[in-house]
Amino acid sequence: MSALLQYEQPEPATKALIQLDDISKTYGSGENAVQALRGVDVAIEKGEFVAIIGPSGSGKSTLMHILGCLDTPTTGKYWLDGEDVAEMSARALARVRNQKIGFIFQTFNLLPRASILKNVELPLLYAGVGREERRESAFKALQRVGLEKRAKHRPNELSGGQRQRVAIARALVNAPSLILADEPTGNLDQKTGSDIINIFEELAAHDETIVLVTHDPAIAARTHRRITLVDGEIVNE
Repeated sequence: MSALLQYEQPEPATKALIQLDDISKTYGSGENAVQALRGVDVAIEKGEFVAIIGPSGSGKSTLMHILGCLDTPTTGKYWLDGEDVAEMSARALARVRNQKIGFIFQTFNLLPRASILKNVELPLLYAGVGREERRESAFKALQRVGLEKRAKHRPNELSGGQRQRVAIARALVNAPSLILADEPTGNLDQKTGSDIINIFEELAAHDETIVLVTHDPAIAARTHRRITLVDGEIVNE
């Protein structure tokens, strides 16, 4: 067998936006090794709205970190939008995180002294986009979440639900292939959390791909599909 054939990487079995093949993740070694994920196979198509659910310690956060290119699998393959990210360098992974993935966190992660417009601009600033284009794109993203009239306000002048809307706008501003939301309603009351899921439903209706981690069955029930993890394995999909 030639060297070329020997090291040629197999193509994903499908053309899904996300394709995980036999993903495992182990932390530590020897007697202290902890296997967080065990042979996970997942395909998520463009435009799907998917919930990852499961008990505490089931591997949800580890799977989310791998999907977001914040961590790498110990074994297995991960293709995102046709790219084999499991084999990428740190620099290439940083590029993917900036250009292809929008992150939404439970704690909002906004800069307290910056206006919400400047908060939304951040991914574009890191990508080297010019000032006028950044502002225009950020303002349009705020329009999508109904906060364009608050563009000059700071985060501490907004409610929790409004701050999460800003985080959603920031995730959208660079037109990512994938939006990852980690317990996005965890710090919100039930009604406000429901309003945030309404926004996700609207985004999904416009062909945005959203993967959401939640412990709330009512939130998970509003997604297109639910992936249940138990002890690092998918038990229901």
